[in-house]
Amino acid sequence: MRTEIFLTIIGMALVTYLPRMIPLVVLHRLPLPGAVYRWLGYVPVAVMAALLGPALAMPQGELQLTWTNKFILAALPTFLLAVKTRSLVATVIAGILAAALLNICL
Repeated sequence: MRTEIFLTIIGMALVTYLPRMIPLVVLHRLPLPGAVYRWLGYVPVAVMAALLGPALAMPQGELQLTWTNKFILAALPTFLLAVKTRSLVATVIAGILAAALLNICL
């Protein structure tokens, strides 16, 4: 294996691992205020929105905020179910079913 490839892989592993590990090691024994824990509770939702938003609004690489966008149509009932049930499994199943039904019907 070439040295550059090996060093690149090691560098990428460090860049991925260290930002996750350092806060864990540093903050492991420190008590954090309740506001920090509440704030951290929003991180997964924010990450999911950041990942899904562009995929829903720009399915072919350009903005499509119309009623012909199947992805947005499938996301609407899925989002409502997610808010109502707060169940990840139910939300994923609803999203898959909504997308499948829209692909069959439209």
